[in-house]
Amino acid sequence: MRVFVTGASGHVGSAVVPELLEAGHHVIGLARSDKSAAWLTAAGAEVHRGDLDDLDGLAAAAAAADGVVHLAFKHDAMFAGDFDGAIAADLRAIGTLGDALAGTGKPLVATSGTVVFAFAGLREALTEADALDGGPRIDAENAVVALAERGIRSSVVRLTPTVHSTLDHNGFIPTFVSIARSKGVSAYVGDGANRWPAVHTLDAARLYRLALESAPAGSRLHAVDDEGITFRQIAEAIGRGLDLPVVSIQPAEAEAHFGFLSAHAQADNPSSSALTRDLLGWKPVRPGLVDDLGQGHYFDAPATTPR
Repeated sequence: MRVFVTGASGHVGSAVVPELLEAGHHVIGLARSDKSAAWLTAAGAEVHRGDLDDLDGLAAAAAAADGVVHLAFKHDAMFAGDFDGAIAADLRAIGTLGDALAGTGKPLVATSGTVVFAFAGLREALTEADALDGGPRIDAENAVVALAERGIRSSVVRLTPTVHSTLDHNGFIPTFVSIARSKGVSAYVGDGANRWPAVHTLDAARLYRLALESAPAGSRLHAVDDEGITFRQIAEAIGRGLDLPVVSIQPAEAEAHFGFLSAHAQADNPSSSALTRDLLGWKPVRPGLVDDLGQGHYFDAPATTPR
């Protein structure tokens, strides 16, 4: 299968591309820089130069492919404060990819997240059957699911807030490690009983491949291994890795300590992947988050993924 992959050289993309190639697929990766293009070429993929704003280029690449995996998101714009712009760009890209694939029956696998549901008031563990009417990133998820009505075998993979591995250099865990280093303590809020789901990058990559190959149209899928690790456990693992004290802070102190991640540090987001496992036969086999933190790579000198 000729597969067009956006975000091909990012954190998750840098695992999805080899996963697809090893399964015999031909990968065309979107590259917005020479560094990304060089990485894709070295990996054995074809390069399509462009970015999420090049809608004509996205449409042409999708139309020429047998399937699309959409991983790209303007994280740089989001972290610079233009969250609305990043959301709008994602929606435009999904609309463009959908128009290019409409009526073909080809697969389109896109990306969402479990953490957006942490603030929706759910009382039980999030399942694939749960959905919201709208909101940031939810609108994109719903748009992809709706493409099933336009003759596209569309599916959405909801990633956990922590997708962990040696490939993770810019996610939540590296950020919390950096905060702990700068503050001299590894902190959790209150009793730290709020729970985070997690998945290893390589297990998530395999789920994207399985979704591309066989997910039914309109599927919502969960890339979840650890259903809910307490934030206190995460803080304790970071404390061990950095040899720092582990402390509880009060909710009123959270913003001063965690900055813009204060709400996320207090979010309770237990999530299940039982339906995904049954549907696609997906079974995570890589280390869980606490074990991965124990391997020490998160505490080495910072590195960067190609962009």
